[in-house]
Amino acid sequence: MKKIYLFCDNGMSTSMIAKKMQDVGTKHNLDLEVKAYPVRSLEKILEEKNPDCVLLGPQVRHLLEDTKKRVEGYDVPVGVIDSADYGMMDGEKVLKKTIVLMKNHKK
Repeated sequence: MKKIYLFCDNGMSTSMIAKKMQDVGTKHNLDLEVKAYPVRSLEKILEEKNPDCVLLGPQVRHLLEDTKKRVEGYDVPVGVIDSADYGMMDGEKVLKKTIVLMKNHKK
């Protein structure tokens, strides 16, 4: 199972796009778990849940470089959800871009 975890200030608005992504994955029989968390819990989630990908909501995109430093040693790709896809709550587009991010990270 691939674990894709989204982070924002409180994990609230991001939980809506996480659910949309999960629904798309389920529809296509993809073995994945998509959940949202507050960014302050990043280290705890990394240690306890071992995610395969970390995504930041567009509202915390300014934390990208800091987040990349925080995940060093975990070999986890980090990305920012596209603002337009997020605004449209397009779970399919976000999931497709996430899969590409994860594949490119493994190269």
